[in-house]
Amino acid sequence: MQEKTIVNDTLAGINGELVRFGEMIPQTENKELKQTLKQFRNACEMSQEELYQMAREKSYYVPAAKATDEEIQHVKGLFTQSTL
Repeated sequence: MQEKTIVNDTLAGINGELVRFGEMIPQTENKELKQTLKQFRNACEMSQEELYQMAREKSYYVPAAKATDEEIQHVKGLFTQSTL
């Protein structure tokens, strides 16, 4: 397996775990469990950031073009209206 594939698969896995942590944390009432899940999520985010930076440096991942000011204002407008 090529390194690029491994890195991209790992990033996809980490991103999936972050989604699951985001779902679990607000659903638990146990404060200790909530804190533990937050610690796991934070460690996962740090790993994701490190791997993302490596992928960018090696051109394994090329982010989408930055949004224009007009596009940003349009999206902001959608969220400031009373209905979406």
